[in-house]
Amino acid sequence: MEQHRAVPSSRLGRLLHLGRLGSGIAGGAIGEGLRQIGAGRRPSAAELLLTPANAHRLAERLSEMRGAAMKLGQLLSMEAGALLPQPLPDILARLREDAHPMPLGQVAQVLDAAWGPGWKDRFRRFHFTPLAAASIGQVHEAETKDGRRLAVKIQYPGIARSIDSDLGNVAALLRLFRLLPPGLALDPLLEEAKRQLHLEADYRFEAEQMRAYGAAVGGQAGLRVPEVADDLTTTTVLAMDLLEGVPIESLATAPRELRDRTATRLLDLALRELFDWGLVQTDPNFANFRYRAEGDEILLLDFGAVRRYETGRAAALRALLSATLAGDDAAMQEAAVAVGYLRADDLRPMRDGVLGLIETAAEPARGTGPFDFSTGDLSERLSEQVLALRIEQRFGRLPPPDVLYLHRKLGGLYLLCKRLRARVPVSELMRRWLDSCGSDLLHPAVGAASL
Repeated sequence: MEQHRAVPSSRLGRLLHLGRLGSGIAGGAIGEGLRQIGAGRRPSAAELLLTPANAHRLAERLSEMRGAAMKLGQLLSMEAGALLPQPLPDILARLREDAHPMPLGQVAQVLDAAWGPGWKDRFRRFHFTPLAAASIGQVHEAETKDGRRLAVKIQYPGIARSIDSDLGNVAALLRLFRLLPPGLALDPLLEEAKRQLHLEADYRFEAEQMRAYGAAVGGQAGLRVPEVADDLTTTTVLAMDLLEGVPIESLATAPRELRDRTATRLLDLALRELFDWGLVQTDPNFANFRYRAEGDEILLLDFGAVRRYETGRAAALRALLSATLAGDDAAMQEAAVAVGYLRADDLRPMRDGVLGLIETAAEPARGTGPFDFSTGDLSERLSEQVLALRIEQRFGRLPPPDVLYLHRKLGGLYLLCKRLRARVPVSELMRRWLDSCGSDLLHPAVGAASL
């Protein structure tokens, strides 16, 4: 049975959670040190602090706190996972899954504050057992008196006002106990996480993004965005149509044609978001996608992490992709500087390492036929290259925050395609979108190859 845990909503309560985490990590390190010394070993401080038990303590406490603390763990596992020492990345990856749900009494308190004490009179039924629980809020099923079935997302209490302090406190704790590698440029990620989380904690803002995204999708076959219930949506409660389907990853056992078609739609959607709409849903959580066999539809469910990308940013990324597919090192370097992967004064070993990493990441788009996500070791090789950069070049610099969120999106999409064991015509899709940008951004070698 899933364990319900109240969200600590006061600043003091959240600080005490972190205090217990710090003392638990210290106690775990002491216990591990005594055990290893008794066995005749002399472990380093890093070995004592980064035990599996301490990593589990960290993940569990962040999961209980939800909000910014949990989101930072998610971001670290996605954006800097290859730079973190084991077993921390694997344990933090747990935070991409569901959080502990709130108890019923806390749910009622949030709804009383948002809708008033007589809110139950507006519903035929309201299910207090959540459909899902994540870092910022949890989702409940409801039916209004006129029969409209809704998904109601309820924000955890105290989350919005705790964002800045939570991120600062958790980052300080990670540094204090040396749970981050020295030289990792964490501050830009923290500032961007603050900005993004303040937006995600405003459910009226998310409702606006949902409407904009729904308008962009329009009546496109195979995709469905829920409609917002405006009269029930507030800053802390978001109500929308309930779209029912099966988890997208459950298609892993479906016929190959369906798996391939679904994965191809998702990749095409990601390219359309960036290069056509400039409106990208950057949260890679599988739970944000469901599938409905009736109508062969992919249901798109969460829009708190939607980001807008200016034309210039998309153009720079297109130029980098075009040069990479053409194998033009000089154009790749120029585009990589424009995007923010490199600086103009980076030394050659650093430059070659970063460009090699980009070439590896582009492998699915460089073939001539469908790319089979069920085979190969692409993600492992990317991790090894990042580690090599980190160790050999002391590379701790992260790309610009908006590019990191694209990494997050595409990394999650890669994992989903791998889970579906899909074959996707990545090269065909990429070249189609490069062609659509016009000859001024398309590398001649790519243009010739696509004719």
